[in-house]
Amino acid sequence: MKKYQIETIVGIFVCLGLLCVGYMTVKLGKVSFFKDESYRITASFITVTGLRQGNPVDMWGIEIGTVEKIVMDQENQKAVVKMKIKKGIQIYDDAIASIKTEGLMGDQYISIDPGGSGTLIKPNGTITETQAPVDIIALISKYAFGEIKKE
Repeated sequence: MKKYQIETIVGIFVCLGLLCVGYMTVKLGKVSFFKDESYRITASFITVTGLRQGNPVDMWGIEIGTVEKIVMDQENQKAVVKMKIKKGIQIYDDAIASIKTEGLMGDQYISIDPGGSGTLIKPNGTITETQAPVDIIALISKYAFGEIKKE
């Protein structure tokens, strides 16, 4: 009788442990099963060097979404970045999206200046004003090889 009681207790602890691991996997992986708490917008850039799927989208230094997908628009010769933005975040049609770098050699992220014209971007809308990332390596090489002149 005591043997079955110990096995039952161990079984309950194993099941609770597996439930905890599953819960943490879903929470840390930011997986949503029930409803999507975000909407999608796009922006076109001349270059997206260093930007990757899953990189953050910030507004005023606060993360408001993630880069969902990066595709090529060969007709317009641009890279189209599809972003997931948290519901409730208001971005206007005169917003500016720019690709920035965290630190000197950090990861890339998209910074959005939300604008304020009064007309909100609807889900699946497009930010028309964009700024490509600054090429730090090219700037350093120009400085190192004396191509920048002091005035």
